This record gives sequence, C-alpha cells and structure tokens, in this order.
Amino acid sequence: MNDRVATVEHLNLEALSALPDDAPVVMLNLMRFRERSLDGNGTGWDAYLRYSALAIRTIKAQGGTIVWTGTAEAVALGPAKENQWDYVALVHYPSRAAFIAMMTSADYARANLERENGCAAHTILAIRETYNKLTSPRTKE
Repeated sequence: MNDRVATVEHLNLEALSALPDDAPVVMLNLMRFRERSLDGNGTGWDAYLRYSALAIRTIKAQGGTIVWTGTAEAVALGPAKENQWDYVALVHYPSRAAFIAMMTSADYARANLERENGCAAHTILAIRETYNKLTSPRTKE
C-alpha cells in the first residue's frame, strides 16, 4: 500500500466546483495512521488528535460540524488489502463552497501539518444525502 498521505494540493477543486452547491454536503473521511508521527512527537494518532483540536475551529468557522466518528475494525465487504482504514469521520458542511473555503484557509494550512504528520493515508468523499432516518419523515417500515 502506498503510505503517501494526500495533501491539500490533492484537493479536487475542479470536481467539487462542478457539482451542484444547493444543499449541504457530508464529507466521509477515511484515515489510516502512521505508527510514528513524522515529526517524532508521538504516534500518528497523537498527531491526528493535535490536528483535530486545531481543525475543529476551521470547520466550525465555515458552519460545519462533526456528525460521527468511529474506529474501523474490519473490512466487511470488498477487497481487504485496498481498504485498510483505522478511523472514519463524517463531517457536515452547509455547502461544498464552505468545505472548500475551510480546506483552503490559512488556519487550516497550519492544522494540516499535524494531519500530514499523523496520517499515512486520508481519503475524503463528498456525499449528497438522499435519505436520513433521523431527519426524514417517518414512513411505515
């Protein structure tokens, strides 16, 4: 597996900008951590926690919020080798533009150093909600 983490330069602005921006978006974050932080300051997880403490301010500044996080335990379906993730997070933004503004801000650039120190791999998928049992009208099941 390639252990080169995606950087902000990998942000797919063209694809994100081409999508409709008339609704909120949830970003599905898939992360795999380094054994040791690149800066030598603890583990990859330690660096990610430092990143999280800094990044939450930039997320909230754009109207975003962390919806859910969890530890990835096993690949239940699909090729296991290509899907080795340690941690998953769902982050809600009011728009794709808000996500782009957050990712390209100077404050995020400072926080991102810790993310790069801690993550061996990090993939983010933009997701448009089609159904949510928590907010959709109840129907008979």
